[in-house]
Amino acid sequence: MVAKLTQGFWAKTARIILRNRILILLLIVLATVLLATQWKHMRFSNSEANLLPDDHPINLEYQEFLKKFGEEGNTIVLAIRDSSLYTPEQFNRWNIFSEQLAAFPEVDFVLSTDNLQRLVKDSVKQEFVLDPWLKGPVKDQAEMDQLKNELFTRLPFYEKLLFNKETQTLRTVVYLDKDLVNTPVRKDFVLNDLQNLVTDFQKETGLKVRVSGMPYIRTMNSQNIIDEIGKFIFAALAVTSLIFFFFFRSFRATFISICVVIIGVMWAFGTLGLLQYEITVLTALIPPVIIVIGIPNCIFLINKYQQEVNKHGNQALSLQRVISKIGNATLMTNVTTASGFATFIITDSKLLTEFGIVASLNILGIFVLSLLIIPILYSFMPLPKTKHLKHLNKRWIDAFVNWMERMVRHRRITVYAVSISLLVVSIIGIYQIDISGSPIEDMPKKAEFFQDIRFFEKEFDGIMPVEIVVDSKRRNGILKPATLRRMDELGNFIEETPELSRSISVVNLVKYSKQAFYNGIPKYYQLPTSQESNFILDVARKSKENGDLLKSFVDSSGQVARMTTYMRDVKTDRMEEIERELKQEIARTFPEERYEVFLTGKALLFLKGTKYLVRNLVMSLALAIGLIALFMAYLFRSFRMIVISLIPNILPLVVTAGVMGFAGVPIKPSTILVFSIAFGISVDDTIHFLAKYRQELATHHWRIRKSVYAALRETGVSMFYTSIVLFFGFSVFTISNFGGTVALGALVSATLLFAMLANLILLPSLLLSLERNIANKQVLKKPQIDILPEEEDNGNAID
Repeated sequence: MVAKLTQGFWAKTARIILRNRILILLLIVLATVLLATQWKHMRFSNSEANLLPDDHPINLEYQEFLKKFGEEGNTIVLAIRDSSLYTPEQFNRWNIFSEQLAAFPEVDFVLSTDNLQRLVKDSVKQEFVLDPWLKGPVKDQAEMDQLKNELFTRLPFYEKLLFNKETQTLRTVVYLDKDLVNTPVRKDFVLNDLQNLVTDFQKETGLKVRVSGMPYIRTMNSQNIIDEIGKFIFAALAVTSLIFFFFFRSFRATFISICVVIIGVMWAFGTLGLLQYEITVLTALIPPVIIVIGIPNCIFLINKYQQEVNKHGNQALSLQRVISKIGNATLMTNVTTASGFATFIITDSKLLTEFGIVASLNILGIFVLSLLIIPILYSFMPLPKTKHLKHLNKRWIDAFVNWMERMVRHRRITVYAVSISLLVVSIIGIYQIDISGSPIEDMPKKAEFFQDIRFFEKEFDGIMPVEIVVDSKRRNGILKPATLRRMDELGNFIEETPELSRSISVVNLVKYSKQAFYNGIPKYYQLPTSQESNFILDVARKSKENGDLLKSFVDSSGQVARMTTYMRDVKTDRMEEIERELKQEIARTFPEERYEVFLTGKALLFLKGTKYLVRNLVMSLALAIGLIALFMAYLFRSFRMIVISLIPNILPLVVTAGVMGFAGVPIKPSTILVFSIAFGISVDDTIHFLAKYRQELATHHWRIRKSVYAALRETGVSMFYTSIVLFFGFSVFTISNFGGTVALGALVSATLLFAMLANLILLPSLLLSLERNIANKQVLKKPQIDILPEEEDNGNAID
């Protein structure tokens, strides 16, 4: 009953499409124009992707931190490591450069040698005051040498903040306006004002300026994404079109396919604008993915059209059969592919949810476009010439199909042995996979801003901020000597951890106050003793300048303080180990009944987000397998057929995971996507093969062997073509500068290649080996893929 209804639906659909060609083309043009008007709403992400849901405890703690202390990622740092900087001319120019930075409205303030302040004691007023370190431009080398000596020996408060004493690297810290740091204004400032200023300075002085900081890194990374969108679209179009033309040797077929996928790309951009989603490193992949997935649709439809023309030469009949015979199978393949992407919607990650929605919608959109445009355009064109049909009888294709048939007919034991061996080896490899929680691992390694990240990591001991929030549970409790000593003890532990930088907190300021109290003698840069505490801290509290400095470290009530450190880029297991060690030290140092202390910061946020994402994506993969199993159940109504159809698609995923383990490719947000995407696409070949197998069963009166070999010969060419297009199509992502995108492209390509071989060799072998178990005529008499007898249609679809 279902088969008859389905059969009738597609026959009717074919007649509607072919009898309303002009109207449908006009509707497609109108839809494309309307979606194109939404492009103006597209925008690129100005903030970092938060992988955790809004109500996650880690996220709530981070938001609480931001409320008290403001945006942490609002600093841009610039540094020079060059001995020639310490000459009057160059040093004065560096200070002018800092003044120029401070003049921009986007900049809140700048901390540099130009406005460096020394904390000194005013003996008359009995308070600390800030005294400018520089009184004016440096006049000669003697003065320069004196200032340099004072900076590196008498100002320990600024060590690792403004300078590295060992390498004599000097840096300037630019604090952007916190209200603008996550807006497009930041991008304009970084790409135009800042870069122009740095370029002019470098040309004038010959000094190399290193630039980093979260706003700068995010801006440059986003710009790389923008630059790569066009590159991917062009590369995907070029590669898939060349392969398509190589197979079909027809400019007409190639041109039609290009038109289909270009409209699909326009719809993808329109969807992003219509939904007002930001373009991120993931959503930027959607247009080229649409091209790569759209071309196989074109291959199946055009190949079927040419096969029908080759059989009987009736154009109207050929076009009707393209829609009615391939329509249902192509719909199911696109639904399964879309399902692979749609499973990302169930994750609580906004980044992945938006990616899943736009990708799945546009995969279904490209199916509709190919099903409508290809038959309609061919209906206006003359029949393909004989030379355009030669590819159907190419010797090398015949040789490939014959090889597959020999393997299935005579080498099934070998096929099973190889499959089991691959499975065992891959499982061993899976146990060697690591999980990566590094926010910079996927960034373009050759980019100058990435080299600068490594520079600052080496010079100033870390790049990823880790914040420790200490709540003393009482007003002004932070400045109590006992609390300061506990914070200092934790700070010493942090300094002894090789992967962490020296912490910055109110403790540093109190130590500096004591040094100032003792006339700036460096050895007194330490916490006051019990006898000194009351007097020195009392003087510090009276000092207006100290009050301004305290704002950065302590909240307005004096109850909550922050300790900031920076972590090197280390492996995830070491990051987790550092987190555990810090929590143990915090529990030992700060009694729970008196203090409430928690860890936060972007480094921890990204680590937890990655772990959370991996758990969610494993669930999404399981859901993808479950959904596709349901599609198979609808199509075949046989549990054995469901199992047989899933084996050739799960095995390539296991093999890919094993390769990742042996190759040292970690599980991270970019690589975990591979499995759901590849599974959703690879099942397409299974559906096409089994759909044809069902049709052949009816034709050959339920003789399984004949049906398997006939299906293999009929679908083998199209499956080979589409798999090659998909392989090279996803391979274009390997030209990316982003490590995650490269890994995604390479792994999906490899998985799809494994899947093609599994569907062309392992799947038919399983059908033949289990033929007695699956040859249940009562089941086979009710195929769910529509089977159109040859004599049913008469070619009258086109008036």
